[in-house]
Amino acid sequence: MTLELAVRFAEIILGFAIFQQSLEFIRGQQSEKTLGFIRIVLAILLMLGFQPLLVESALLVTAIMLIQRFQGPYNGGSDTMTMLVLLCLWLSHLAPSRYWQEIALGYLTVQLILSYFQSGWVKVVNPEWRSGRALQQVFALSAYPVSESVRLWARRPQVLLAMSWSVMIFELLFPLVLFNQTLLIVALGIAALFHLANACLFGLNRFFWIWPAAFPVIMWFQSRLMSVF
Repeated sequence: MTLELAVRFAEIILGFAIFQQSLEFIRGQQSEKTLGFIRIVLAILLMLGFQPLLVESALLVTAIMLIQRFQGPYNGGSDTMTMLVLLCLWLSHLAPSRYWQEIALGYLTVQLILSYFQSGWVKVVNPEWRSGRALQQVFALSAYPVSESVRLWARRPQVLLAMSWSVMIFELLFPLVLFNQTLLIVALGIAALFHLANACLFGLNRFFWIWPAAFPVIMWFQSRLMSVF
């Protein structure tokens, strides 16, 4: 995948993610509604590929305004990832040369890889995760509005133990995807299914779109890395 194509695909997915996120502000106070409508329009323009540098500049300004409004990210990790993807894509357009474009997108790739690896490391050093009890508590005591059928998974400790270790192993081994294109594609498919499962089971729908927004960039980076070696 070429750099230009990776950026275009990433912007389309990012635009859809921001569009989805912005709908949440329509029922808020007037200032939030205004920012929400502005971001919806900008998200559509980004998906259409209209003046990406200007559109991303405006999106960064509105993102900073929302951070000030809520005294931090409105929705934690998903908003932080949105800001990261948006900033790196903006820098790739602002870069004075191809070298600095690759630096900006390479930084996004490193952060994407670390987001999975660090998550796996935090889990594997926690005895609650190693025993499966942490995931059991997630299903049994989740603050998210999940159905009773979902909560019943808490009664299957052996299944949850296997699920816990599957997630931890996948996240810890994720950096290895850089060494093989087929492995990368498979891993990204698994990651997308993982985010989809979280969206369906716990309502974490924001995560489903914003992490895949960086997937085209890591695909470009992997091909670029292999061309060097």
